[in-house]
Amino acid sequence: MRVTGGALRGKRLYALRGLTIRPTTDYLRESIFNILAGGVENAVVLDLFAGTGSLGIEALSRGAAKAVFVDKAPQALKALHRNICACSLEARSTILKRDILRGLNFLKSIGPDFDLVFIDPPYEKGLVERTLQRLDRAESTSEKVCIVIEHGTREIPPKQVARFTLSDQRQHGKTLVSFYGPVL
Repeated sequence: MRVTGGALRGKRLYALRGLTIRPTTDYLRESIFNILAGGVENAVVLDLFAGTGSLGIEALSRGAAKAVFVDKAPQALKALHRNICACSLEARSTILKRDILRGLNFLKSIGPDFDLVFIDPPYEKGLVERTLQRLDRAESTSEKVCIVIEHGTREIPPKQVARFTLSDQRQHGKTLVSFYGPVL
């Protein structure tokens, strides 16, 4: 697993073995960022269910101002910390150990609103809509937020959750990527 673009292009990231954490493949990450194009520059990024942090790290590599990574799994947090340090991104990164399903209200105290949000929950667990609801209640996203959700093709995301509207979807094998809000 490597960073696919930006200042850290080609940098190897530490990945965990096993099926409990499923990092976004290089190919899929590159496809997502090709769609986002220049909308990453100077963005404040939130990476929920961060795992190894590959999506947030990719955004930082491509010019995002800062990223907040949230996960609760100890092995994911260990890999994430290792990747942030290996990429020398400590100054632009915040890692939080939190259970996303308990709510996201803690985000209000973090700082500026998020412009770009990545959500990559465990597949087929019904977490897409629940996470979007919690994100809306947290009131911590900018008016023009773009939310990118990676999920299994059997989990059909809602067309709208509160103020977030499904704007685009792309299928890559058994993975569906759903975009809410404007595609930047």
